[in-house]
Amino acid sequence: MARLCPVSGTGSKPRMISPIVHSSSPITLIGGGELGTDDLALALGHAGLLVAADSGAEAALAAGHVPDAVIGDFDSLSAAARARIPAGRLHEISEQDSTDFDKVLRHVAAPLCLGVGFLGARVDHQLAVMNTLVRRAEPPCLLIGAHEVLFHAPPEIALDLEAGDVVSLFPLARVSGRSEGLEWPIEGLVMEPHGRVGTSNRALGPVRLEAEAPGLLVMVPRRALALVTRAFLAPGHARWPVRAG
Repeated sequence: MARLCPVSGTGSKPRMISPIVHSSSPITLIGGGELGTDDLALALGHAGLLVAADSGAEAALAAGHVPDAVIGDFDSLSAAARARIPAGRLHEISEQDSTDFDKVLRHVAAPLCLGVGFLGARVDHQLAVMNTLVRRAEPPCLLIGAHEVLFHAPPEIALDLEAGDVVSLFPLARVSGRSEGLEWPIEGLVMEPHGRVGTSNRALGPVRLEAEAPGLLVMVPRRALALVTRAFLAPGHARWPVRAG
């Protein structure tokens, strides 16, 4: 079940407010970046409610979908696209201190989001998205790329991967952890953006990861999306405490 809630405080500094979209099921988010031909269909197969971040609405309309909600500052959403979307689904957040991806995550409440159109295209946009991904613990979001699924590592996660699957770990903060099932275990290592990273590791089979603190990005093959989705939706799945801001 999903519901759209009126928003208050638009135009103010970023803060926790009542969500615009509240869903007990996963939500698909669509951005205005690079979008593969089947990315949206793949995400909607797991999360049927569609929320667009600003110009992501253009991509949704081009794919034949009218978003259930559009959230953003609307500086890159054309008048023609706005005219095709019911006014009640348009939620303008006029402040300029955050990205549209950040605005969307601040204003949705769901057990999980699947994001398309946020990877690829401009590198600065991708870096900003990854920054937001590790700063906002809730809701968790899986980003679907051309070859991989990218997510912020929770305190622990187990994935039934296949031997040989690439598992890349990239820290956006100083972080350490433990692993089972990786060709090169991470226990005893300290990873940080300007130091050791963990890209191009490989699974020996099922993998278990533990992170001692927030800040670690995980990338696994795109075909593992269903595995990752199930892991995040599993009862008792470990989550980081929500941080203000």
